[in-house]
Amino acid sequence: MFGAVQLHAEPKADSNAIHDGTCIKQANGRNVTLDITPRPVKAMQPLLFKISVDPADNLPSNMMIDFSMPGMYMGENRMKLVRTAPGVWEGRGVIVRCMSGKKLWRITILSPELGNPAFSFDVRD
Repeated sequence: MFGAVQLHAEPKADSNAIHDGTCIKQANGRNVTLDITPRPVKAMQPLLFKISVDPADNLPSNMMIDFSMPGMYMGENRMKLVRTAPGVWEGRGVIVRCMSGKKLWRITILSPELGNPAFSFDVRD
């Protein structure tokens, strides 16, 4: 018999609902919500990134998010979010257009308290 060949599946978006509203994940017993506006989320336009956490006790006043492309190194691309209300952090930025034409991006909330939850989605043209 021949040995099985393992193929690596292409990474897929798990949060494409971001184009119509918010995306929610459970992270260390908390609800973590990502909201990006305006919608649909497009590359190369000014965007507002908003993270909401419930419960939000014992979280810092600033959060960092990391932008990456699964399967492709795009360099370090991080943004600081500032608490604007209890349990809410916001920041403004741009998702760059990848020269390869790939559109799958991942936003990871860099937070030991939350376990670094990530949301992946395809940006629109």
